[in-house]
Amino acid sequence: MIDISHKSSTSRTATALAVVKFSQSQSRDAVVHGQVPKGNVLESARVAALFGVKKTSELIPDCHPLPVEYTRVDFEWNELELHIRVTVSTVYKTGVEVEAMHGASVAALTVYDMLKPIDKAIEITGIRLLEKSGGKSQYAEKLPIISCAVLVCSDSVANGKKEDSAGRMLVDRLEHLGLDVPFYTIIPDEPEAIKHEVKKSSLNGIRLLMITGGTGLSPRDITPETISPLLDREIPGVMEAARSYGQARMPYAMLSRGVCGFIGEMLVITLPGSQRGAQETFDALFPQLLHVFKIARGARHDTNAQN
Repeated sequence: MIDISHKSSTSRTATALAVVKFSQSQSRDAVVHGQVPKGNVLESARVAALFGVKKTSELIPDCHPLPVEYTRVDFEWNELELHIRVTVSTVYKTGVEVEAMHGASVAALTVYDMLKPIDKAIEITGIRLLEKSGGKSQYAEKLPIISCAVLVCSDSVANGKKEDSAGRMLVDRLEHLGLDVPFYTIIPDEPEAIKHEVKKSSLNGIRLLMITGGTGLSPRDITPETISPLLDREIPGVMEAARSYGQARMPYAMLSRGVCGFIGEMLVITLPGSQRGAQETFDALFPQLLHVFKIARGARHDTNAQN
């Protein structure tokens, strides 16, 4: 199975469809009127779908075990076709598309098994995903076109004693999202140098400034103290989310003192100086954090979910 430990748990839903085609109206009528010798076909199929959803990870090798929060099974007749819809919901790190399709397929096989004695030509004509929602991909569409800058605050990197990895990683991650990163700068842990770069970024039209380094507790870690007085509007929830995400993976994440907020129209985020800490913060916040640029222009939260 692939590693999903870096992902965040989000609300996810999927609906799948399976179609069972009968060869004669007598077979359909036997199901509708409860005259099938093996019993109530639709209720048996409904129970089978629930078992199919729950046991997906036991039968499909790369599917992760996950908590199934909700399952719904619906039946609809279309002439001689029985349409079986299975909807599955969870709050987890990975989606439930396969669970929904597996539930639908097991329900269809149950109908086939119960009807084959009286309808030799019955067939399953298709199993497919109808829709899904949730996960970061829901917030990755139609990203705003913004200009970004990455600022590395580190005495050791600035004087050449250490190679920068966190800053380069952030540039790569931002560019992977399709964002423009025209500025990448390395400076020592000096308040005036930080203020100068923040002012320069703002004057150059940067909308997202990511500062890595100086968020810890060593004597030279002064990034939060330098940035906080400059913020016009702080967004505490951003760093609360980042620390909560990090704490689940590294117990020292609670010691990070990063801050986030707007300076004018520029969003400033301070991240740890280690590559791991910066990467975990990025994974916790993006791409969904970019929604803030729409909100800052007066958009509603629920409009983005439909884009």
